[in-house]
Amino acid sequence: PMACTGRHETTWTVLRRFGYDDDLELTPEYLFPLLKIPCDCTTELNHHAYLFLQSIFDKHDLDRDCALSPEELKDLFKVFPYMPWGPDVNNTVCTNDRGWITFQGFLSQWTLTTYLDVQRCLEYLGYLGFSILTEQESQATAITVTRDKKIDLQKRQTQRNVFRCNMIGVKGCGKSGILQAFLGRNLMRQKQIREDHKSFYAINMVYVYGQEKYLLLHHVTESECLSPADTMCDVVCLVYDISNPKSFEYCTRIFKQHFMDSRTPCLIVAAKSDLHGEKQEYHVSPAEFCKKHKMPPPQVFTCNTADAPSKDIFVKLTTMAMYPHMVQADLKNSTFWLRASFGATIFAVLGFAMYKALLKQR
Repeated sequence: PMACTGRHETTWTVLRRFGYDDDLELTPEYLFPLLKIPCDCTTELNHHAYLFLQSIFDKHDLDRDCALSPEELKDLFKVFPYMPWGPDVNNTVCTNDRGWITFQGFLSQWTLTTYLDVQRCLEYLGYLGFSILTEQESQATAITVTRDKKIDLQKRQTQRNVFRCNMIGVKGCGKSGILQAFLGRNLMRQKQIREDHKSFYAINMVYVYGQEKYLLLHHVTESECLSPADTMCDVVCLVYDISNPKSFEYCTRIFKQHFMDSRTPCLIVAAKSDLHGEKQEYHVSPAEFCKKHKMPPPQVFTCNTADAPSKDIFVKLTTMAMYPHMVQADLKNSTFWLRASFGATIFAVLGFAMYKALLKQR
């Protein structure tokens, strides 16, 4: 109102405060504030950013169903010069039965963008007016730059909340199925996904020892020679198909080429465990291979279930990413895993109860 009734100088002062230039375009300085990210560091959203995003979600979730309908999502992004999320996002994060992005899915997608492309995240927060609405200097205050991973390994602890897991295996071994299972979708539900709407990423929250962490799964396309980007992660998941006798050999080759001498923990997953198992064409069995290389035994997995597939391997992968220094003996120790998953179950129940209580207050 002041800008409408006051002198035109006042109008321009207000517009410039909101990041506009003389042509009424948002300036690059406003959209892309300076943010230094040293080598081996990652980018995460901090507490203030999540609170801001929660308020944005609440404002647009008009029917209070804790999910954004296509109309509500369109309304949320109408301040953007383009639609930032395509249909693949609905297969990257959690949705409700109607395929609408849930509150948890909404925060997950923002977490993914921050981790993979922080400049884009700064731009998006700029369009939403983060710095003005929260009275911060710039969107850069929404970002936490984690410390160098080498220091984490040295100190044997991490403050990170987002962990990347690269899924590696031959084409057709079940990597996509595992990504979708992580979002709670069984095989029947997965068959409804259009080919052009598929995603190479899946992100969701995992509870380890009662702590909320994000696990980001990345589907690596089969290749005889992996790029450095394909091997850069916090934990590796090597997947083979128990019904394909040639699929395990690829996992062993990739392991020996890239991970045998690295400090990145690896987990081998025996996928499609509902099918008839074939003897793998390799000179030692998968179980013996894991034992020889001090890895946890192969984890059987299927997404051909009546309900949502088991979350067990995702708790294991996140735990390994959080504690890469842990002696392999600990990883074989069943009480260690019991403690991790027991914490996960308790907190998943408590977390949901607390979330429902929060909803009642809204």
